[in-house]
Amino acid sequence: MRFLVDAQLPRRLARLLNKAGHDAVHTLDLPNGNRTTDSEINYISIREERVVITKDADFVNSFLVSGEPYKLLLVSTGNLANAQMETLIRTYLAEIEEELAVHSFLELSSVTLIVHS
Repeated sequence: MRFLVDAQLPRRLARLLNKAGHDAVHTLDLPNGNRTTDSEINYISIREERVVITKDADFVNSFLVSGEPYKLLLVSTGNLANAQMETLIRTYLAEIEEELAVHSFLELSSVTLIVHS
């Protein structure tokens, strides 16, 4: 699975996903780094079929209105330490993979994974 991790989330998250066998990039890895615009992220996501992982509600609006990005994983945990975020992703990664094979919009809270239809 291919992921694009947005600026509000740690680069470590992309590394964790890569170690788990996925193709993940962080916005810091893009030419404009964390200044990459939402529209550029959407374009890359669609062109490369990457799931955008973000805390930014603007992507939810964009997804609901225009179907962009390609797929979306909204992280709605509030502020977590990086280690806590990594633990949460590890805990739900198999379920995230399974649900993204069928669905296009998931939300990860600190206690559950929500599938939005």
